[in-house]
This record gives sequence, structure tokens and C-alpha cells, in this order.
Amino acid sequence: MFTINRAFGRQRIFYHDIIDSELPYVSILIPMHNEENVAKDILDLLVNVDYPKEKLEIIPINDHSEDSTPEILETYTLMYPFIKPLHRNNGRRGKPSALNDAIKIAEGEIILVFDADYLPSKGIIRDLVVAFKNPEVGAVMGRVVPLNTDKNFLTRILDLERTAGYQVDQQARFNLRLIPQYGGTVGGVRKDLLEKYGYFDENILAEDTELTFRLYINGWKVAYSNRTECYEEVPEDWRIRGRQIRRWSRGHNQVMFKYIIPLIRSKNLNIWEKVDGVLLLCVYLIPFLLLLGIIDSLFLFFAGEMAIISSIFFFLFISSTNTFGNFAPFYQIVLASFLDGAIYRIRLIPLILFVFFFNMYYISLGFWDALTWLIFRRNITWEKTPRFRNGN
Repeated sequence: MFTINRAFGRQRIFYHDIIDSELPYVSILIPMHNEENVAKDILDLLVNVDYPKEKLEIIPINDHSEDSTPEILETYTLMYPFIKPLHRNNGRRGKPSALNDAIKIAEGEIILVFDADYLPSKGIIRDLVVAFKNPEVGAVMGRVVPLNTDKNFLTRILDLERTAGYQVDQQARFNLRLIPQYGGTVGGVRKDLLEKYGYFDENILAEDTELTFRLYINGWKVAYSNRTECYEEVPEDWRIRGRQIRRWSRGHNQVMFKYIIPLIRSKNLNIWEKVDGVLLLCVYLIPFLLLLGIIDSLFLFFAGEMAIISSIFFFLFISSTNTFGNFAPFYQIVLASFLDGAIYRIRLIPLILFVFFFNMYYISLGFWDALTWLIFRRNITWEKTPRFRNGN
């Protein structure tokens, strides 16, 4: 459905043509833990963005760094008075905690967040904040584009995932007035909403998804800007990618446990937003159920109890489900590659089958992590994804 909408439907955008209206005071937060390889790059780009400097403050958050990150931030502070670093050497580590401390000292009415390895374009701040001209918008999200695509097979596959996820999935959700997500970077949120609803939840690893559903349940919307692109590093190592997707799965399933009932009961969402919200919350549950199904099928096969699949109706049901359900990402990848003018990407599609099983395994581990967290309420430890850039 999303692919058809993106291909043939009316594309929705917000007020990108407004360029001379009154602009809000903006605080840009950049969580940093041992970011000496990338800190200079993002700061150099942000000090040159096309936005009035008297309405801008940049708060890099040194979160218990043990490398030269603090010294780099202090050097930039001497050159640019609107860079105001926050050094955290005590208290709880992790992105949500770092953001919460920074929000409490931020003076902007709009809070924008960038991860330290991102490379913002010159006009990105103006493009993002103009979304808040709509009084019902509580948060905004831009498009994430991989920078190191040509590094190896993994980075090329992740490029396919990103382009389908943003170019088709996010834009179609915005077109259809469903639930595009605030993604935790290359995006922003109104500061007064964070203060009103209790900042980021420090016990959930997917603090961005948690905020998305908290906003919708309270009657706010998330805007998506497909043209507001920002470049990022994707993992170049399978082991690191596995840990990353396990963390995402754990956090997303924590959000599912917390919000699936409040979402259904909320009076601030229409029926289609609720349907999309429930499906979105279960995205990281389905691979775990599928893995259980595969294990169960193998057990039945070797036990000689597979007579159920002799039914032609069973085969037709499985075939239709696979065609229109499991293969949906393939359609999105093809369309996204066409829209990006990079149709050569689709030659890698057959190899996604391997990634499918890789993701299913690590997502299942993440679901189990979330389940044990729900039962035993163990403390959450934030695990940073390593950077691959060599630095200056």
C-alpha cells in the first residue's frame, strides 16, 4: 500500500516555501561519547548553516568521554560563542540522559538533535523548523542517507534499507496521515512538549520511538521532510550491526509493551492511525514470532507431523501472505531506487535473503532482552555504535 501511494498518490509536503517568516530560537543538541574522529566535521558544518546565529545555540554534550572530545569542544567554544558544550562526568550515561540534561539548560523553543557522526547540509535547520508553523506538529523528522555506501557489502545493503525506509515508508505514512516516526536524529521537537510530558524516557533504549507514540497519544503529529537530507555513517562490521539492531529491537519492543494499550484507548487518534500504530509497534515482534514458527515447523517435520501442509488452501494462503506481506520491502526498495535515480541498487535484492535471517536472529535476541526487562526491570545500559571515520 505504501509503495502504491508513493508511486501514484499525492505527495504531501509542509511549508518549505516560507523563507522570510519569523524564525524561532533553536537549540541543537549533539550527544557525544568518545567522538574525536567525527566531532570536528559536524561542528564545522553546523557553524556554517544558513540560519541566523542570534537565534541559534549549539550544545555538544560530552557524555563521559575518555578521548580528546572535551578538548575539541572547548576549542570550538573559544571560536564560536553560540557553541555551549555541556560536560557530563557524573550521573547516568547514555543518549536519553544526556539529552535530558541538555534540554534543561537549552534556551531554544525548538530542540533539534543530531548524532555526532552526521553531516548536516547548509539549509537543514531552516527546513526542519519551518514544520512547526503548523500548530498541530509536535516533532519533525528529516531523511537519513548513508555516507559510506560503497565501503562493503553490508553498507550497500544498509543503503537499500535506508532508502526504502525513508523515501517510501516514511513519506507514504506522512502522505496518508498515519504515523511517520521521529527518529532521534535529523529531527526536532518543541521544548515545551518535552517539559510538559516528562522529557525522554531514560529507561527505554528507543527514546525516539517512545517520544513519537507519546506525542500521538496526547494529540500531536510528527511531520516528515523527505527533501531534508542528512548524511550518516552506517556500520561496516556485521558484529557491530548485530549489536545495533539488537538494541533497536529491545528499545522498540519496550515501547510496544508500554504503549500498545494506551494507543488503542486514546481518543486523540483516528482508527487508521491506531491500526498503523499497532502494526508499527509490532514490527520488531514479528521476526521473533516468525523464528518460533520456523523452529516449530522443523520440529513437526522431523516428528512426522506435517500433514497440515498437504492442503492446497494452506499453500495459497502462505503464497499470498509472502507476496503481499513479506515481500513488501522489496517493492519499496525498487521504487525508492527508481525515485533516487539509482536503479543499479536493485541487483543486490536477491542477497537480502541472507540479511533477512541475520536480522531475524538479532531482532529476536532484542525481543528477549525487552521481555526480561519487562519481567525483572533490570537497569538499561546504553551501548554506543562505534564510528568508522578516520578523523581529521
